[in-house]
Amino acid sequence: MSGEFDAEFVERGERKSRIVVRGLTPAFANGIRRAMVADVPTFSIDTVRFVENSSVMFDEMIGLRLGLVPLTTPLDDFEIGDEVTLALDVSGPATAYSGDIETSDPMVEAADAHVPIIELKEGQRIELEADAVLDRGKEHAKHQGGVSVGYRHLQRVEVVGDDEGSNTTDADADADADADPHVLRGVIETDEGELIATDAFDNDLTNRYPGKELRIEDVPGAFVFHVETDGSFSVEELFVRAVDSIGDRAGELETQVAV
Repeated sequence: MSGEFDAEFVERGERKSRIVVRGLTPAFANGIRRAMVADVPTFSIDTVRFVENSSVMFDEMIGLRLGLVPLTTPLDDFEIGDEVTLALDVSGPATAYSGDIETSDPMVEAADAHVPIIELKEGQRIELEADAVLDRGKEHAKHQGGVSVGYRHLQRVEVVGDDEGSNTTDADADADADADPHVLRGVIETDEGELIATDAFDNDLTNRYPGKELRIEDVPGAFVFHVETDGSFSVEELFVRAVDSIGDRAGELETQVAV
């Protein structure tokens, strides 16, 4: 990749974060979003072999549910197409949860142990073996580790004056209290350079800047990414892997053109 950019976490969680990235074009920002959804691979159950299924659900329905169970994905230890064998054996009365899935490799397991698969009544049983395969989201949506990925321009908010002037009356104060909300969503940059998530003031600038006249503008080349993963890996790893995938594809294109 050509050019440099800076990334800063505004909110940082294992599965949900907001990241401000500077030095991007809109096209490149969208490229990062698409790469997080389509290019970073995850493990997902692909093939299911039933030993017994005396539940009220068809095999195909249970297989679809299993395919949507997020699995931890240590990308440095596996390659596209690698498989890991899993197993599930639960008898009723009980609810089969994702945490009941046993794995042949402890590095690949259910990312969340509390995803319900099926409720079994007395005398019902489900026993199966499954293969989880590592693949990309562009091949199937069940391999999308980024379950919610979006971005918007970072906006700078500057105070330029008072709406009511210097001679404020009780009537002015009442009018200000009833002022129409000025809603912004995402992250703002103040004129002091501070980054603030808009939900800190209920997304309404009139709560943070009561009675103030404001100038609001997009910060050139700066975007706020809102990223949530399914637990296959952290937001930080998803973001870094997505950017790396763009660099790899750019390198491949450069090599092909030079031939």
